[in-house]
Amino acid sequence: MKTSNALLFILVLLYISASTGWPTHTVCKEDNLEIYYKSCDPQQDFALSIDHCSDIATHTFNIRAAMVLGHSIKELYVKMDMIINGKTVLTYSETLCGPGHSKLIFCGKKKGEQLYYEGPVTLGIKEIPQGDYTLSAKLTNQDHVTVACADFTVKNYLDY
Repeated sequence: MKTSNALLFILVLLYISASTGWPTHTVCKEDNLEIYYKSCDPQQDFALSIDHCSDIATHTFNIRAAMVLGHSIKELYVKMDMIINGKTVLTYSETLCGPGHSKLIFCGKKKGEQLYYEGPVTLGIKEIPQGDYTLSAKLTNQDHVTVACADFTVKNYLDY
């Protein structure tokens, strides 16, 4: 009986996660800036937080990010799209990990290892564009497999 209850419980959890997707997380919400994200990887969610929204405008701000790797990352690539009213208006891509090219401390991590980063991040932008838009970010590895994927909703009501 205990085995059948456990199996039923697991099936219910799998059905709920498959039918509803991952929840929307609040990164920060201060004054005139709000940032939310939702994992677009059906296999995995991750955690991300920023100390203060207002720090983003100073170019360097502190974050905390964590996840368990579903795939190894010998090479890691990021592709980001800015989407306004359903149309991609800006695309950015970069190699983050590669042979002789490792920008991140977790380059070379293996499947199943936990990634955790707490510290400063610099975006290299002068200001956050005013408006209501989506940033879609996708990290893929050397096998073109999604390591992490998220859609960020950014609402900036006034320029900094």
